[in-house]
Amino acid sequence: MIIGSHVSFNSEGLLASVKEALSYDANTFMFYTGAPQNSIRKDINMDYANKAFALMKENNIDINNVICHAPYIINLANKEKQEFSISFLKNEVKRCEMLNVKYMVLHPGSAVSYTRKEATQNIIDGLNSVIDENTNVMILLETMAGKGTEIGINIDEIKAILDNIIYKNKIGVCLDTCHLNDSGVDISSFDDYLNEFDKKIGINKIKCIHINDSQNERSSHKDRHANIGYGTIGFDSLINVIYNDRLKDVPKILETPYIEECPPYKFEIESIRNKKFNSTLKEDVINFYKNR
Repeated sequence: MIIGSHVSFNSEGLLASVKEALSYDANTFMFYTGAPQNSIRKDINMDYANKAFALMKENNIDINNVICHAPYIINLANKEKQEFSISFLKNEVKRCEMLNVKYMVLHPGSAVSYTRKEATQNIIDGLNSVIDENTNVMILLETMAGKGTEIGINIDEIKAILDNIIYKNKIGVCLDTCHLNDSGVDISSFDDYLNEFDKKIGINKIKCIHINDSQNERSSHKDRHANIGYGTIGFDSLINVIYNDRLKDVPKILETPYIEECPPYKFEIESIRNKKFNSTLKEDVINFYKNR
């Protein structure tokens, strides 16, 4: 199983990310190259990056399974801010290329004052301005919950974008279980969703899955993550997603909430590997970090 979580990218850059992933007993991870809410970026430190590559090799973490997440402030759907979004996304792609990271997850964008059709075309135009024949990073469109005017809330909306990207071998999809639930997908019947996805897009386009429970009922369009087994999706349904044979080679990334400012990932990953719900997750996490 290829499983990890969101990790930090601090003063030690990718090296910090690898160290944190290893502390959770993970064999992959996802990171931002800087704060997701602003455009402030420090130069990539290749000395730390090279140390990270060596540490990954020692611990059997394949760089081809590592995921970067594009900043939230990128919104290709909004034409008025598209010039900034395109420029910033191009820069993030270059930073990933420097780190040999092959996948970048991107929220498609929010329509704001545009119609959904106009917003979708804006996203297509933006992506075609970013991706060219020399791009070495595959951009993965994330399935969204439908909060506000988000685009990409069902298979058809994702397909409408993918079908119009010029370099189709450089675009893919990231599923998010919380977002799927909140957009209206019944995760307990996940194979039905996969069948539809395969028919319309192709399962081979799924390159990453964000594994999150949800605080909300299905079709709520709210996007509030919950810890594994502590939400409305439930542990068994999430286990069925994680261990689905058709997705066994796809990296799974946890984005679940911290517990009293402590990361739960070490214990959630252990629970997933054991296929056993952790009914004392909160206590385990708090005791572990308070006693360090």
